Amino acid sequence: MMTSKSSCQIKYQTPFSQAVKRLSFVAIQKSKSQRQRVLLTSALSALLLAGCQSTPTNDLISGTPYQTSTRPSDNRNLDQQEIARVRTTLAAQYIRKNELDAAQRQLEKALAADSRYAPAYDMMGVLMQQEGSRLNLEKADQYFKKAIAFDKEFYQANNNYGVYLSQMKRYKEAAAQLEIAGAALGYEGRIGALENLGRTYLQLNDHPAAAKAFLRALDGNRNSIIAHIELVDLLLEQQRVQQAQGLYDETLMLVQGQAISPRLLLQGIKLAAAQNNIATRQQLAQQLLSAYPLSDEAKQLKTWLNNPEAPWK
Repeated sequence: MMTSKSSCQIKYQTPFSQAVKRLSFVAIQKSKSQRQRVLLTSALSALLLAGCQSTPTNDLISGTPYQTSTRPSDNRNLDQQEIARVRTTLAAQYIRKNELDAAQRQLEKALAADSRYAPAYDMMGVLMQQEGSRLNLEKADQYFKKAIAFDKEFYQANNNYGVYLSQMKRYKEAAAQLEIAGAALGYEGRIGALENLGRTYLQLNDHPAAAKAFLRALDGNRNSIIAHIELVDLLLEQQRVQQAQGLYDETLMLVQGQAISPRLLLQGIKLAAAQNNIATRQQLAQQLLSAYPLSDEAKQLKTWLNNPEAPWK
């Protein structure tokens, strides 16, 4: 379905990163609570003086850039929105470190500053989803819905809500949200949303729709590893071996220098078997069984080796 926490990936902006760097030496001398107050006060001051500047950071949960699209109507609203954005970004950093209580407090303050700030509701949904209890998972649903209601063009909320719905096994609803994010030209996380959409269609056992979503992802970004891997399996199902081999070779180029995953090794074994390439099949089989003896792929290989005439499962 998704990556990791539902296979989906989310990035966040840090418009106050330079202010944080300037304060790091001073902050380290203070207690934790003092350090947080200094960090927040300086970050707020820097933002209100410098305006809206954003720089992407590392992934939080699993792959699409965090992009705000709310529009202030006057200077006072702008100030309140900047405060909300700083608080929301601080919350993202706390979530990344799994400091969920601190993240909760920052998001409450963000919403106190701007009660219509869609990214704060979206982040609150991510927070509730990551905590994972039944009660908080129920709350997450409402937070994502509020984020979408307050900003129809904030497509990150559609993507995140789709990931959440897939986690809850509400796949048809998830597909509807991911279709919105995947069709939003100009949205930086669109390719990730299409990858998530394809995996959701796989959960619905709608392989033609899944293949279409992954092809759309490749059209937008030829380097999409997820789309490559999923399409190789779909093409092998249709016995389109040459096309599958071409995509598989591209995938190996994309992951060059990295450890080959058990899934990629099994795909190579299937391709070699389909083309009666005994030497390559044996080499990859030995590599899979040696490197990943307890993996599901190794179990599939052993089952197939005991009955080569049976279809792969």
